[in-house]
Amino acid sequence: MVRLTDLPEYEREHLLSKNQPPLGPPVWTPPGKAISELRIALITTAGLHFRDNPSFEFADSTFRPISDDEDANNLVMSHSSVNFDKTGFTQDVNLVFPIDRFRELEAQQKIGSLAAVHYSFMGAGLDPHAYEKSASQVASLLKQDKVDAVFLTPV
Repeated sequence: MVRLTDLPEYEREHLLSKNQPPLGPPVWTPPGKAISELRIALITTAGLHFRDNPSFEFADSTFRPISDDEDANNLVMSHSSVNFDKTGFTQDVNLVFPIDRFRELEAQQKIGSLAAVHYSFMGAGLDPHAYEKSASQVASLLKQDKVDAVFLTPV
């Protein structure tokens, strides 16, 4: 693991600027239904999108919808971190967006259903407050889709 002192000054300052106070104790909300009845959406910060959607920019707090009925193997990654190795993603999209595993769980009736739309953000570079507007929009869309739970893959 690299030490902060080994990084160039601009990278060190960038990382230190993300130092945030603790969020506080986690809030646990017991599910109102069994897992086998939950409608689940996937959210990733891997910067995924389909080729015909706009790429993520470096300082981009927007999101891209990923329709459940589209082939996830057609997703591309425009994650801009030079520290991120995309090799695993190029071999199996499920490493950052485990849609096939969740489709298997749905087919086995281990979960209730999958959301009609899942979402991708580009997680590098920004202060968490920059995502508030987009996160609020996605939360509203998830409510409209009657999603009960989200599986987050932070990249």
